Amino acid sequence: MKYMILIYGSQRDFDALTGRPGAQAPWSAEDLAKMGAFMEAWNNDLIESGEFVDAQGLTAPVHARRVSLRDGVPVVTDGPYAETQEVLAGYNIVECDSFDRATEIAARLAGTPHPEGAALEHAWHVDVRPIAGSRHELDL
Repeated sequence: MKYMILIYGSQRDFDALTGRPGAQAPWSAEDLAKMGAFMEAWNNDLIESGEFVDAQGLTAPVHARRVSLRDGVPVVTDGPYAETQEVLAGYNIVECDSFDRATEIAARLAGTPHPEGAALEHAWHVDVRPIAGSRHELDL
């Protein structure tokens, strides 16, 4: 079965990663290299095990738009959204034998290195959800 591992962050987290001025200290080149090495090893392990399907990071929330309907008319809201600080930062899709295995994979990703003392908004939390391949799998 395929599972999507959803990675969350905030605009402040993106700002720290990219060195934009803000409340948090920017990540150093060494911190970014550690994270990059960790992510590369994580992905390579999944490729070698045959469980890797896809992975993508998303741009900062300031580049997001939320589209909804109000009285049948599309309403567009630019991000980040006042209602929440938490946003989807990226995703990984894995194909493995069980929800427990997908959870093990996600747990490793939740341990992504970050600068010592960094006040990450959501400490790299991730969600794991089965991907429904058909209407009949929506209840799994």
